[in-house]
Amino acid sequence: MNRRLFIKAGSFAGLTLSAFGLGACASGASTAASEQPAPLLTDGPFKDNFELNEATIQELQQKMQSGEQTSKAITQLYLDRIITLDKSGPKLNSVIEVNPDALQMAEALDQERKAGNVRGPLHGIPVMVKDNIDTADKMSTSAGALALAENKAAKDAFIVTKLREAGAVIIGKTNLSEWANFRSTKSTSGWSARGGQTRNPYVLDRTPCGSSSGSGVAVAANLCVVAVGTETNGSVVCPSAVSGVVGLKPTVGLVSRSGIIPISHTQDTAGPIARTVTDAALLLGVLAGVDPLDAVTRESTGKAAKDYTQFLDANGLQGKRIGVEKSFLKGQVAIDAMLQQALDVLKSKGATIVEVEMMKKIREVSGNSFKILQYEFKDGVNNYLRTANAKVKTLSDVIEFNKQNEATSMPYFKQEILEMSDKLGDLNTKEYTEALEKQVTGSREAINNLMAEHKLDAITGPTYGPSWCIDLVNGDSFTGYGMSTPAAISGYPHITVPMGQVQGLPIGLSFIGKAYAEGEILKVAYAFEQATKHRKAPQFLRTTIPS
Repeated sequence: MNRRLFIKAGSFAGLTLSAFGLGACASGASTAASEQPAPLLTDGPFKDNFELNEATIQELQQKMQSGEQTSKAITQLYLDRIITLDKSGPKLNSVIEVNPDALQMAEALDQERKAGNVRGPLHGIPVMVKDNIDTADKMSTSAGALALAENKAAKDAFIVTKLREAGAVIIGKTNLSEWANFRSTKSTSGWSARGGQTRNPYVLDRTPCGSSSGSGVAVAANLCVVAVGTETNGSVVCPSAVSGVVGLKPTVGLVSRSGIIPISHTQDTAGPIARTVTDAALLLGVLAGVDPLDAVTRESTGKAAKDYTQFLDANGLQGKRIGVEKSFLKGQVAIDAMLQQALDVLKSKGATIVEVEMMKKIREVSGNSFKILQYEFKDGVNNYLRTANAKVKTLSDVIEFNKQNEATSMPYFKQEILEMSDKLGDLNTKEYTEALEKQVTGSREAINNLMAEHKLDAITGPTYGPSWCIDLVNGDSFTGYGMSTPAAISGYPHITVPMGQVQGLPIGLSFIGKAYAEGEILKVAYAFEQATKHRKAPQFLRTTIPS
C-alpha cells in the first residue's frame, strides 16, 4: 500500500510529474547504522555466477523432467542463495523467514514425480509468499509487526492451499512494509519491525517500494522463481516496477483474500510477481478461484481462465488500440524518452496509440480514498485478529502493544494511521457508505466510458518513477508518475513489465484493463516484453553512480 500517495497529495491520483534527482543518496541519511548492509561488496557490479540465475518455471521443469535437477536440489540452491545475498553480502532483507520444512516438502514432491504424478507447472517449484498471508506451518504470519510475531496460523490462506495443491514448495515468507504500509504517514517502504529494511537489489541505498517489497526483491535477486504479493494501491506493481520484474494486480474477485491480513475488502487482492510475463500467467492460473469464504470471488465464475498462458501471443499487439495517459507524456526527460520509445514499439507491433485523459476524472472521485481505507482497515483487522493465534485481539490491542514496546516497534516512525482508523465507526457509517459508492461507481464509469469511447483494449503509462533513496528519518518521498490508482479504486486489473532503466534504476510500463480482462492485458504485456526484452538482472550496487 503506497499510503503517501494520498497523505501528501490529498488523493491517490495527486502525484506531481516533477523531475527527480538520481545522484547518490545523502551519506548517513538513508539508513541507521544498525540497518547498513555488510561491507562485502565493491562499488562496482557484483559478479553473480548463480547457476539458476533468471531460470523460468518451464526451464526448471525441464531440468527436473530430465533428471538434471530435483526439486530438493533446486530448493537447496535457493536456500543457500538467501544466506549469501539476503542475510549477508548485500543483506537485501527481502526474506523475513524461511520454511524449515521446505526441503522435506520438495523431497516428497520429487517422490511424486518419480511415481509418475506431476501436478502441474508449479510441481516442485520454490515459491515465496508475503508475510501477511496465512500458512499453517512453522512460519508466522505477522504483517511485519512485532505484535503478531508469534502468530502461527491454524489454517492456510485459500491461495496457499491452491499453491500446495499445485505442488509448489513454499520456501519462505517475504518481508514487507509493516502493516502493508498502513501504519504511519511517515513510514519507509520495505521496513518492518520484525524484518528490518529491505533494499533495492539494483542500488542498495534505494527503496524497494512497498508494500510487497520483499516479494519484488526476492524475485528480482533470484532468491526464488516467483512470489506472491498483495496490493491495495500499488503494492504489487510498484515493488515490481522498481525491482525490474513483472507484477500483476488482478481484478478484485479473481483471487481470494481469506486468510490474508487485510486493509480493504473493496481493493485488496493478492497477485503474482515474476521475472517473465509467462511465469506471472502460470502463477495467476493457480491463484485464481472461487472461495466460499470470500464472497466477492463468486463474481469471477465463468470469467476466470484455468490457464492464462493461452493468451500469450508475441503478435498480441496487432490491431490493438492502446490509450496513453496525456499527463504522463511530459514528466521527466529520461522517462519521457523511454515512454516514447515504448509507444513506438507498440505501434511497430501493430497497435494504435490514442492519447487519453483518465487521471483528472479519477482525482474527482477519489478524494475520500484514505478515509474509506481507514474504515475498512479497522473492520478487517479486528475480524482477522478475533480468531488469530496472536496475543493481540483487536486493533486497539495492537496500538497499546506498540506503545508498550516503542523502542523496538516504533524506532523510526509511529502509528498515526492505526490510531486514526481505530477512532472511526463501523461500516454502516454514512460518511463511509457515501464515499465508497461515489469512488467505486465513479472510477469504474470513468474507465469503462473512456475505453468504450476510444474503443481501447488497454491503457498504458509509466508505472512509477525511479526508486528514491531509503530514508528512515523522513520516510518515503514518492515523486513522479503513478498508474496504480485507477485500477486500485475500481478493482480492475493492472500489469507492469520492465520498460528500461534510468541510471541503473528500473522503470516499469503499465497496462490497465476492464474487469476480468487479465487475458487481454497479459497478451499486450507479453507482446511488448518479447519485442523489447528489457529485463536485466540486478548488480547490487552500493549507490547510484552520478553521471
